[in-house]
Amino acid sequence: MCGIIGYIGSKPVVHVLVDGLRRMEYRGYDSAGVAVVSPEGIALRRSAGKLANLELAIAAAPVTGLYGVGHTRWATHGRPTEENAHPHRDCTGRVVVVHNGIVENYLELKRELQAGGHTFKTETDTEVVAHLVERESRGDGLEAAVRRALTHLRGMFAIVLVSLDDPGKIVAARNGPPIVVGLGEDEFFVASDIPAILSHTRDMVFLGDGEMAVITRSGVAFTDYDGTPISKTTQRVLWDPLMAEKGGHRHFMLKEIVEQPAAARDTILGRVSLDSGRVFLDELKLEPEAVRGLQRVTIVACGTSWHAGLVGRYLIEALARLPAEVDYGSEYRYRDPIVSPHTLTVAITQSGETADTLAAVREARRKGARTVAVCNVVGSMATREADGTVYTHAGPEVGVASTKAFTSQLVALHLLGLYLAQERGALAPAAIRAHIDELLQLPQLLEQALKASAVMERVAERFYNRTDFLFLGRGIHYPIALEGALKLKEISYIHAEGYPAGEMKHGPIALIDERMPVVALAPADAVFEKMAGNVQEAKARGGSVIAITSEGDARMPEVLDEEKDMVVPMPVTPALLSPVVLTIPLQLLAYHIAVRRGCDVDQPRNLAKSVTVE
Repeated sequence: MCGIIGYIGSKPVVHVLVDGLRRMEYRGYDSAGVAVVSPEGIALRRSAGKLANLELAIAAAPVTGLYGVGHTRWATHGRPTEENAHPHRDCTGRVVVVHNGIVENYLELKRELQAGGHTFKTETDTEVVAHLVERESRGDGLEAAVRRALTHLRGMFAIVLVSLDDPGKIVAARNGPPIVVGLGEDEFFVASDIPAILSHTRDMVFLGDGEMAVITRSGVAFTDYDGTPISKTTQRVLWDPLMAEKGGHRHFMLKEIVEQPAAARDTILGRVSLDSGRVFLDELKLEPEAVRGLQRVTIVACGTSWHAGLVGRYLIEALARLPAEVDYGSEYRYRDPIVSPHTLTVAITQSGETADTLAAVREARRKGARTVAVCNVVGSMATREADGTVYTHAGPEVGVASTKAFTSQLVALHLLGLYLAQERGALAPAAIRAHIDELLQLPQLLEQALKASAVMERVAERFYNRTDFLFLGRGIHYPIALEGALKLKEISYIHAEGYPAGEMKHGPIALIDERMPVVALAPADAVFEKMAGNVQEAKARGGSVIAITSEGDARMPEVLDEEKDMVVPMPVTPALLSPVVLTIPLQLLAYHIAVRRGCDVDQPRNLAKSVTVE
């Protein structure tokens, strides 16, 4: 969600930087800043809030220079303040860095650097990078110091740096978040997304993980982290602005599927502390005594958000030991629901403008319930009308079929369940800390899950011409079966049903024949043997099985037929987080089938991104 821009050339530097940041506003941010290098030194201008505030700061104290970097930040480590806004400096003020992503071992590095005499001025993990580069500087160039610093970093990050000790140079490095280098005539750019620089150049080079770019007025050198030169291909980008936002992906939906590790990370960070073992949801606006007085939770939502609510029910009951129920927003107020001041109504809506869900919130409030919105859009109607909010930091989602918004909702509901458990004393501090540790590993698990794309493409090749699918899951995975079926219906127009696996024999089994693929969610969990039995029942009726199971577990492949069935291994995941991970292959299945069928993936027929009328 953060945006990076860097420029070296003859144009007015500040204008290029601010214009680039403006073109990335769609990514979402809560502070911004620029650093401009001149013969007199490095001038920083930063502000909390929108770019207009940064422009006011620059107008009040104008700066000019030869080159520079800029950044829009969505707070992760540290509050959204001017002090925490990027760019950040080292002790001397001669090294400046902007950064997307997270330094996972920043606490360890910070303590080490402090012990060595370094003084920190912010709450961010980014500042660690500047101090590391300062420590590793030995007079052999900024890029050499950066390479040495990189050997100490763990996590996913994109960094761009300048240094007064090595003037006329910008160094960029990537490990996860995107970095693109723009090649102009006697000018060069670096950015986190194409739209930031597309108005200046259409010649782009995309950094890969483990690669660096050293940018000067005379050109760009590309190396790996060891300093070995690498050859990069320049790509001519001919997209219009809307196409540019796809970041090189064929469809917005695929781009948004790939963005899910980052979206999950952004939803978690800034809200948990391993040091204290606590969850922080300040925007929830629920007093501790009100949380302790709750007697039940009612979740209202529509469509994909309703499926998230079904998972949320499991999470809240398992973690906080509070009874929970889930209602369709479109049905809630028509049944005259029983509500009291001790009821917490949780409304889940990506846009915050879903008419049925908003009506449910109003009905719950009218009857005296406390209300909370789980929402992706700051300032939307749901966030204004609810008593409190848990924002999902998924960033803009353009594809009509929700992907990253859904998994971010699951993460937000997990945080909500942990917060309720924490405030009610339902979990010991050590148990909450263990859950936080697992949450922090989730983005990496999602990165691994995305590797299933090639397998799901082969599955799609085999089954794309089928007319019906059955998705099966048990317990917390039943809602994911529903979501997988919905995705397939939405974008490929194939009829699909999601069912609790144990209910298959109570009706749907009559539909299974050799033309009916059965997608089975069968991770290595407490009900695996039950799921294996359901798979055998489907196979006995001639169905082909697509088994989503745990990597390294040989039990499912043993009961399947290599000629007829397919196995999709997923990383082993903690039970309460597995719905997020198992969602990924089902999204990829729907996507690849829809592409093979020639469907309009991003704008499927009859559907809108946000349903704002009843």
